[in-house]
Amino acid sequence: MKLDRFINRPVLSTVISILIVILGILGLLSLPITQYPDIAPPTVSVKATYTGANAQTVLNSVIAPLEDQINGVENMMYMTSSASNNGSAEISIYFKQGTDPDMAAVNVQNRVSMAQGLLPAEVTQIGVTTQKRQNSMLIVFSVYDAEDRYDQRFIENYAKINLIPEVQRVPGVGDANVLGTDYSMRIWLKPDVMAQYKLVPNDVAGVLAEQNVEAAPGSFGERGNQSFQYTIRYKGRLQEVSEFENMVVKALPDGEVLRLKDIADIELGRLTYNFVNKVNGHSAVTCIVYQMAGTNATETINNIQNLLEETEKILPPGLKIDVGMNANDFLYASIHEELKTLIDAVESARFIPKKKSAALVEKLGSLTSRHNAEKLVRNVDVENRLKADDEKIYYIMEALNDAINASKKVCLGMFKRTESVPIFSGQLACVHFFT
Repeated sequence: MKLDRFINRPVLSTVISILIVILGILGLLSLPITQYPDIAPPTVSVKATYTGANAQTVLNSVIAPLEDQINGVENMMYMTSSASNNGSAEISIYFKQGTDPDMAAVNVQNRVSMAQGLLPAEVTQIGVTTQKRQNSMLIVFSVYDAEDRYDQRFIENYAKINLIPEVQRVPGVGDANVLGTDYSMRIWLKPDVMAQYKLVPNDVAGVLAEQNVEAAPGSFGERGNQSFQYTIRYKGRLQEVSEFENMVVKALPDGEVLRLKDIADIELGRLTYNFVNKVNGHSAVTCIVYQMAGTNATETINNIQNLLEETEKILPPGLKIDVGMNANDFLYASIHEELKTLIDAVESARFIPKKKSAALVEKLGSLTSRHNAEKLVRNVDVENRLKADDEKIYYIMEALNDAINASKKVCLGMFKRTESVPIFSGQLACVHFFT
C-alpha cells in the first residue's frame, strides 16, 4: 500500500483517526490501571517456624526436607529459601509465566504435605503455610499513638483484630499484613532456680502440654436408669497470668508443691521482641496491602483510603493513621506526564512554510528512505489544495518525537488559516512508517 494514500483520501484518514480516538477513550475508561505490567512470574511462598532454633538448625531440619519434596513441581523455574535465627523459614517458588497461580499453590501444598512427616513436631504443631504471594504493594500505612497513651502490644493487637479484617474485604486486595506480633503468654524461666530443683526447659514444656489443653471430657447418663444426660464442660486453655502461675510443676519430697511461678516470671507480652515500630517517635504498627492480580490498582487504593478515613473517626482516643507509601502517587504522576507530553505536542506545533520542505525531507528521511520522503513531499501540493497566497502546511514533528519513536507513526495535518484563526480543514493524514 502506498504511503500517500492517507493524504490523497482525507475522509478515510479522518474516519480512521476518529475510530482510533473512540477506541482509546473506551480503553482509558475500562482498562485496569496497575503499577507494573503482568510480567513477573507467579510465586508461591511456603513459611514455617521452628521456635527457639537458630538459622543452621532451621536450614537442616525444616528447609532441606521441604526443598527435597518441592523440587520438580510442575512448571517450576527455580526457588529460593531463607532461614533466620528467630526460627522462621521461608521458601519462594517461582513458576513459568502463564502458570495458573491457584494451581501452582495447590501443587506446592501437595508437595509440602508429603514432607510433613520429616519435619520436627514443633514445626508441624505450629503449622506450615502455603500461599500465593503478590509482589505489587498498593499502600503502606501505620497506626500510631500520637498521645503516647498505649503500648506497642495494644496497637499491634488492635490493628490486627479490628482494622486488617476490614482492609482484606476491600475488592481488589490480595493480602494485608501487619508488621507486628500477637499477644503471647511469656514465661521467662529462672535457670538458677530450675537448677536447684533439677529441672530443664523440656520439663516445663511437658507441664504446659499436659495442663494447658483443649479437651473433650464427654458426657454421662446416656444409658442406664438415669433421667438426665449431662455433658461435661472443661475449662480448656488457660488465659490469665494467675492461672499459669498456679500450674503445678512437681511435688517435692517434703510434701510441698512446686508451682510455675516459683521457677519463672510470667507476663502477657508480645510473641517476639525482634523489632520495634516508630512513627515520628511514637509507638506504631505498620501494615502493608498487596494487590490482587488483574484488578484496578487506583480504584482499590481509593477504596482503601476511604476506609481508612472512616476508620480513623472511630479509633480509640490518641490513635492516628499515617499513609507512608501510596502507589497512586506513582500512577498519577506517570499519567500526568503522559498527558503533559501530549498537550505540549499540540501546543508546540509549528507552521513550516513550503520553502522549508527540504528540512522536512531530512526529518522524514530519518524515518523512511529519502526517496520515499521526497515523493511524499512532492505529492503534497499545497497550492492546488488550499489555493491561497498565505496558505501554509505545518507538520507536528519535533514535539511528537517521543511518540514517533514509540509508535513509529507520523501524523501529518493540514490546516487552513482564516482571519488568523487556525481551523481544521479535514485534511488529516496518519502515515505509518516501519523501520
